[in-house]
Amino acid sequence: MSATVHSPAAEIAPEPFVRDGGDGTRSLTLLVAGMHCGGCVQRIEDTLAACPGVVSVRANLTTRRVALSWRDGSASARELMDRLAALGYTATPFAERSTGRDAEGKRLMRALAVAGFAAANVMLLSVALWAGAFSDMDDVTRQMFHWVSALIVLPASAYAIGPFARPALAQLRHGAMGMDLPITVAVISTLAVSLWETLRGGAHVYFEAAAMLLFFLLIGRVLDQQARARAGRMAENLLVLRGQSAVVLDIDGRQREIAAADVVPGMRLLVAAGARIVADGVVESGQSDVDNSLISGESLPLAVAPGGAVLAGTLNATAPLVVRVGAAGDDTVLAGINRLMEAALQSRGRYVRLADRVVRIYAPWVHVAAVVTFLGWWGLGGVGWQPAVLVAVSVLIITCPCALGLAVPVVQVVAHGRLLGRGIVLKSADGLERLAEADHVVFDKTGTLTEGALVLANGDEVPSDVLAKAASLAAASRHPLARALVRAMPDAALAPGVVEHPGRGLAQGALRLGARSWALSAEPEGHSVTGPELWLAGPDLAPICFRFSDEPRADVADTVQRLHALGLGVEILSGDQAVAVAPVARVAGIETWQGAADPAAKLGRLRELAADGRKVLMVGDGLNDAPALAAAHVSMSPAVAADISQAAADLVFQGHILAPVVEAIVIARRAQALARGNIALAVGYNALAVPLAMAGLVTPLIAAAAMSASSLVVTLNALRLARAKGARP
Repeated sequence: MSATVHSPAAEIAPEPFVRDGGDGTRSLTLLVAGMHCGGCVQRIEDTLAACPGVVSVRANLTTRRVALSWRDGSASARELMDRLAALGYTATPFAERSTGRDAEGKRLMRALAVAGFAAANVMLLSVALWAGAFSDMDDVTRQMFHWVSALIVLPASAYAIGPFARPALAQLRHGAMGMDLPITVAVISTLAVSLWETLRGGAHVYFEAAAMLLFFLLIGRVLDQQARARAGRMAENLLVLRGQSAVVLDIDGRQREIAAADVVPGMRLLVAAGARIVADGVVESGQSDVDNSLISGESLPLAVAPGGAVLAGTLNATAPLVVRVGAAGDDTVLAGINRLMEAALQSRGRYVRLADRVVRIYAPWVHVAAVVTFLGWWGLGGVGWQPAVLVAVSVLIITCPCALGLAVPVVQVVAHGRLLGRGIVLKSADGLERLAEADHVVFDKTGTLTEGALVLANGDEVPSDVLAKAASLAAASRHPLARALVRAMPDAALAPGVVEHPGRGLAQGALRLGARSWALSAEPEGHSVTGPELWLAGPDLAPICFRFSDEPRADVADTVQRLHALGLGVEILSGDQAVAVAPVARVAGIETWQGAADPAAKLGRLRELAADGRKVLMVGDGLNDAPALAAAHVSMSPAVAADISQAAADLVFQGHILAPVVEAIVIARRAQALARGNIALAVGYNALAVPLAMAGLVTPLIAAAAMSASSLVVTLNALRLARAKGARP
C-alpha cells in the first residue's frame, strides 16, 4: 500500500461503517469527492481492484459513491481509503455523505468566488487596454496594466485551479490522464504565454481569458455538483426518514428517549402524532392514520388499530400509538429498500457502460488533438508559438468529454428517484432499459391481479346467527379460509372444544365446518363449484355453503386499458383453476388467459412468446412464479410476494394497486429516450466543436463556456424526467 496521504478522510474512523459480509468478506461504501468523469471511475476501480484482498469495486459517477468488498484480514478500510487519497480523491464513509458533500460544495464555491473576483477586476483592466489600442496609450502604461493584471490573476488562479489541478496531478503520478488534466494544462498554458509576453514587453496578454476560463469552468462544476446532489438526494437520504430518536415505554410505564439506532425488537415505542416511526412493528394500542406514501406510493393515509402492522419511515399522522417493535435497524423494510436502491445505483446498465467506454477511449485523443493542432498552426500555419498554444488550449478545453460522462448516469439516478417516489424499487442495473423494450405483459392472478386475501363473497345470503356460529369455529384455525370467515364476523367469540382435523375442517361435537366431502353426508343437489368454499353442517342445521373470492385489485381494469394504450399485449398465466381465472380476466378486460398453469407451463408460454419476437414483462408474486420471473425479458413483483419471487424480479412495487406497473413502463421509456438524447447531444457537441476549435475559430473563453454549457445541457435534460407530469400514456 502507498504511504498515507493526509485528507479529511483521516478524521473519520471507517471501522464503524464496515459491514460483515458473512462469508469472510468485509464491505464499505464511500463517498468520494473529486470524481468527475468516466476516467475517474475507471481509475478508481482499476487501482482499488489491484489492491491485495479486494474482491469487488464498483464506483458510481452520479452519486459519487464507491462500494468496496475485500477479504477479511487481507486489507483494511483505512488502507483502501489511503489509496484513494493517494490518487487525489477525498473519501469518507457513506454515513458521513452529507458532511462530505457540503464540504465539497463549499470548496467549489470558494474557488468560484476567487475566480469571479479576479475575472471581474481583470476585465476592467482589459477594457482599458482595449480602449488604449485605439488611442495613444504608451508602452509603459500598457506594461503597467499587464503587470497589475498578472498580480490579480496569477495568485487567484493558483487557488481557483485547485479543484482541477489536484486530481490531475494525482492522476499523472499514477500514469493516468483524466478530464481534469486538459483543463489544468489549458489554464496553465494560457497563464504561461501571458506571463512570457509580460516579461518580454509584448503587446498581447490573455490573463482575462484565463480568469474567465476558470470562472466558467467552476460555474459548470458547481452547478453540476448541485444537480447531482438533487438527482441522488432521494436515494441517499432514504434511511434518514427512519427518524433520529424514539420514545421507549418501560415495563413500569416510564418513558425514556433513545437514539433510533439503539432500538431493538421487543421494545414498546410511544409514537406521538406527527412523529416518524423508527422501526417495523405491530400496534399494541391506539388508533391513528399513518402516511405510507414513502413506502407504498399511496397518497391516502392508512388507518391502523391494535394488531395492525406499521413500518419504519412512515409518518404517524393523527393520534399517539404504542408500537411493539418487530424489526429494527438493517432488518426493516425501509432498510431493505435502501439496500436494493444501493445495489441498483452501484450497478451500471448498457448505456452507462457504453458511455464509460467511449470516455476512456476518447480521453487520450483530447491531448493528441491538442498537440496536432499546435504543431499544425506553428509548423505548417506559419504563426508564432504563442497563438498556436492558444488554439491548442481551446481544443483541450472544448473537447473535454464531461458531457458524455454525465449523459446517462444522471438520467439513471433521476429515474431511480422517480420510481422510488411511486413505491417502485429497481433492483437490476439494466432493468430499466429492458423494461423500456417490453411489448407484452404476462400477469399472474392470485396476489398480482387480485388482492391475494380471500373474502367471504356470500355473507349477505347467510343469517347472522349462522355466520357467527361458523366464525366461532373458524377462530380456532389459521387456515386462510377460516381467517377470511373470521374477518367477516370479527366479534365472534372462540367456541369451546373445537378440534381441527388437518386437511378436512373443524368440529365441535357433531357440528362441522370444512370441506364439502367431510362436512356433508351427501352431495347437495344442483350445486356447482365457483371457487373456494366451506360448508357448515350439524344436527338441526341445514347445510350452509360459504363462498370465498379473491377480489381483483381496485384499478385492474384501468391498468390493463392503459397498458393497451401503450401498445402492449396483455395476458394471464395462473396456477388457479379456470373457474377462478375467468371472472378476473373478465373484470380486467383481458381476452387471453390460461388457468392451471404450473411453473413448467408458464416457462413454456414465455418461450413461445420469445420465439415470436415478443419482449415479455412478467408480473407475479408466488413461489411458482419465480422461474418465469427469472426467464422473462424483464420482471416485476409486488412487495407482498414471496422472497424468492422478489429476488428473481428486476423491479419490486409497493401498495395495493397495479398503477406502478404502468408508471414504471412510462418512466423507463422516458428515461431511455432521455439517455439516447443525451448521448446524441454529447456526441453532436463534440463533432461540431472540435473542428471549429482546431480551425482557430474558438477562443479559450468561448471554449470554456461551450464545455460547461454542454455538461449542463445533458444534466438539465435528464432532470426533465423528475419534473415530468404523471405517468398516464
